[in-house]
Amino acid sequence: MQEITVMFSSFAHLLRLGASGCQGSSRSIATIVSGIKTSKLVRTRLKEEVETMSREFTGFRPGLTVVQVGNRDDSNLYISTKLQAAAQIGIVAKHVRLSPTATQDEVLQCVMSVNDDTSVHGLIVQLPLDHVTHIDTQLVTNAVSPLKDVDGLTCINAGKLSRGDLSDCFIPCTPNGCMELIRQTGVSVAGKHAVVIGRSKIVGAPMHDLLLWSDATVTSCHSKTTDLPEQVSRADILVVGAGRAEMVRGEWLKDGAVVIDCGINYIPDGTKASGQRVVGDVHFASANQRAGFITPVPGGVGPMTVAMLMENTVWSAQRFLQHLK
Repeated sequence: MQEITVMFSSFAHLLRLGASGCQGSSRSIATIVSGIKTSKLVRTRLKEEVETMSREFTGFRPGLTVVQVGNRDDSNLYISTKLQAAAQIGIVAKHVRLSPTATQDEVLQCVMSVNDDTSVHGLIVQLPLDHVTHIDTQLVTNAVSPLKDVDGLTCINAGKLSRGDLSDCFIPCTPNGCMELIRQTGVSVAGKHAVVIGRSKIVGAPMHDLLLWSDATVTSCHSKTTDLPEQVSRADILVVGAGRAEMVRGEWLKDGAVVIDCGINYIPDGTKASGQRVVGDVHFASANQRAGFITPVPGGVGPMTVAMLMENTVWSAQRFLQHLK
């Protein structure tokens, strides 16, 4: 994996030099950091690791269970993507769908049952819950065994991450994917000034912790930040997960910054059959002229989220096997 990363970084550097040469003395456009390509590299590595486990422990395969309450179309799509990725890698994935009328106790009993199943090494509860009766989402999330919490959302894993115990916890998939994309650029995080826009439990807060424990100086920005353009202008590394279409403008950026865009927003577009198109939280056209590296939307962070879910599941299975030796 390290050799692949070096090759990717060298190729990206050559691309930037080539773009600069074509434009004479003008500033080169940013190098695109593809989540599609990077996720394929991760999946290839994981497939090899699963095959190794299966050889050493005859017939063994990692197990992943997705518990869903209700039948939301968007959740169905996300789950389908996860199941397909698992099958490609060699993970045995199961989908448990509960009725929207399921009670909180029924959901908790289902989670506990999967917790006790030794053939399952990763358990996720698909959010948001599509329920009719009252269900405490936080209670259900924390009912997942910390040893199978491959989404990294339980208080136990979040607490370990905040303390810097990165080798002893599951890291939330989207921030973990962002870190992998940053590594692909070849830019060292240590000593850099990183700015994170957004403070959600799933993206912003754990992203801050990951960057901090990777030795960056980190500034967290949110809806109450009054000088956002000024904060962004200081960032060597910028990660945006605010949920506002194209809010970050290119002129805010520091020249050569690494820009990771976690946003997925739909805006009107009469040229599309659907009447809309997907954009990130960063105004790509202008940011592309200032950044050194930038992720596209779509095709950037999104594919990495699924890839890192698979990585967490494989890691959990490896840890399970170590305890058997």
